[in-house]
Amino acid sequence: MIIIQNQILKAVLSILLLAFYACQENTGLKDANSIQNDDSTIAKVSEKTKQPNTAAMIYSLPEIPVLCYHRIADGKKGDYTVSLAGFESHLQMLADSGYHSVSPQQLYDYLVFNTQLPAKPFLITFDDSRVEHFTIAAPMLESYGFRGSFFIMTITYNKKNYMTTQQIDSLDQKGHTIGLHSWDHTMVTKYVEEAQWLQQVAEPKKKLEGITGSKVDFWAYPNGVYNHESAEKLGTYFKLSFSLSTKRDSLVPLQCVRRIIVPECSPEALLKSMRRNFKQPTNV
Repeated sequence: MIIIQNQILKAVLSILLLAFYACQENTGLKDANSIQNDDSTIAKVSEKTKQPNTAAMIYSLPEIPVLCYHRIADGKKGDYTVSLAGFESHLQMLADSGYHSVSPQQLYDYLVFNTQLPAKPFLITFDDSRVEHFTIAAPMLESYGFRGSFFIMTITYNKKNYMTTQQIDSLDQKGHTIGLHSWDHTMVTKYVEEAQWLQQVAEPKKKLEGITGSKVDFWAYPNGVYNHESAEKLGTYFKLSFSLSTKRDSLVPLQCVRRIIVPECSPEALLKSMRRNFKQPTNV
């Protein structure tokens, strides 16, 4: 009788142990599945494990076309002025040709982390804070599904023919990028004393961030001019700095992203200029 009871007890214990291990295995599977299905967790882990490209790797990547506009007005002449009809014809050509506007942040992620960009990416940028950038350029861009980058001289706040702080904030709210173009357009190569860096870069950057409530991570060089020393120092303030069509500095490629100034020209001429100045593979 005792032997039978012992056998029954062993059998019950075996069943309980099997049930316990099965429960543990199912719990483990559930945890694993929950991790695999949590896209946000995977994205966060992936982001943390990304290794940024070196300066040499960034310098070797294909350049993305970056367009630079200044004045958009009828009845004006000069290399820095484009008529309203001319500007819209450029946007129409870009849309018809399959181009997609990207932001400086997307460009940064492409350069540093090899993030995929849409087909035929380009950046469209505007310097000097002109009021027509808000009243004319931004609405036209939005009608084509594009977004632009607007580089602000902070000395022009709320002055005639220039954007107000409310308009600058509105651009940010609509998904455009707000960048800095210095306090008063003094070339960065003339910033000798630390007080000049504070006046032209640090303080205006802080003010712009106060206006929009967003980080200001991008800079456009006044007159497109820079040197190695200034580019290196700007790297402590900004993710990217935009020059003009001058030779890049291979040691600090993030601080000398090339742009071309767009004058009054036909859409066909602009397209040729983009292809000539930015050698871009079709698979970017």
